[in-house]
Amino acid sequence: MDIFFITAMTFFWVLLIYYSWLAVGGVIHRRRIYPFEKLDDYPSVSILIPAHNEGVVMQYTLQAMQALEYPGRLQVILLDDNSSDDTEAIGREYSRLFSRIHYVQVPPGEPKGKSRVLNHGLSFIDTEYFLVYDADNQPEPDAVQKLVEAAVQTKKAVGAVGYVKTVNARKNLLTRMIALEFEVFQLLMQSGRWHWWKMGSLAGTNMLLKVSALEELGGYDEYALAEDAELTIRVASKGWRLPVVPEARTWEQEPEQLRIFIRQRTRWLIGNIYLLEKSLKDASFWNRTTLIHSIQHIATYFFFVVVLFVSNVLLILSLFDVVSVSLAVPLLMVWFMSYIVYTSQILSAQVLEKDAGSFQVAVGGIMYFTYAQLFLVLLAKSFFSYFASRIRKRTILWDKTERFKGENS
Repeated sequence: MDIFFITAMTFFWVLLIYYSWLAVGGVIHRRRIYPFEKLDDYPSVSILIPAHNEGVVMQYTLQAMQALEYPGRLQVILLDDNSSDDTEAIGREYSRLFSRIHYVQVPPGEPKGKSRVLNHGLSFIDTEYFLVYDADNQPEPDAVQKLVEAAVQTKKAVGAVGYVKTVNARKNLLTRMIALEFEVFQLLMQSGRWHWWKMGSLAGTNMLLKVSALEELGGYDEYALAEDAELTIRVASKGWRLPVVPEARTWEQEPEQLRIFIRQRTRWLIGNIYLLEKSLKDASFWNRTTLIHSIQHIATYFFFVVVLFVSNVLLILSLFDVVSVSLAVPLLMVWFMSYIVYTSQILSAQVLEKDAGSFQVAVGGIMYFTYAQLFLVLLAKSFFSYFASRIRKRTILWDKTERFKGENS
């Protein structure tokens, strides 16, 4: 038994050191001066916006698209996936008023979801790059320009990844915690991987990619619910790079209700379980770079939850004298360090974002005991749903995130 606990503690110490190392790299990357220069000639870019019943946010999104400042040719394509609300009316009105914006009705098809819609949009664009924004996004005016400058000036790069901020972060406690999660895992950890290993991961939004690169990869996997993570692995398998550009920011709406959050994150986790299964089956996924990506992928979505679960178990065992006195203190130390590392990452992100007010710090201090513990339930629910669908031989359907009345960044 002692050997088991020693092995477990060694594993968790390695993970804690790894997360700490990423946080240090993320801080270094975030604090550097924007390193890219203006281009003499900017390549053409198409912005693709997949949309299904997005009328409550569509006006704000298209206003932000029209306000983008880009020196090269830029077109915005709203891909309407059979909406039944006023998405079509808003899209057609903006396409009539502004030459940059184009409305496209996506024909019905299977499987339903974002990947199929994006493949349809990619089938008729003629630009060098494309950029994906979700239908609730409001990119800052210079976001496209900064992503393109990074992609063009980074060796082996076929695109770039920006920063996603939460427009409704102050709505309630849940949105505050989601915003902090994005600051840590979507940017600080992402920036750390880029700083140490020149590895970037595509996000579902605010992501730039060469059209020719995606064509070489065969387009989006239309059965992948986490299409961004799946595409990242295939990009990495080619040895291509995706620089992380914190200065290229977009603002998006996050779930304001727990039930909507659970549905959204269950879909994300199911998509990542699908990717894990695909990675294990497809030998073309495996090389040094994709191995690191896969380990990071597993560490982010699975090991992190395992650390939460086991740290909780170790705490209970220690407090109730289930293990020997000689192991109780080390086990308590593992739990304590798990909390310290998690909270330190949040505090680091808050300082970098100049968002370290007393209330926000207090929110970060309780996230390990509240928000983080939700992922134990989410992972269990996701595995059950995924394997149930496999047993029944059913395709897992895309689940659209419910929007609220739009807010302006």
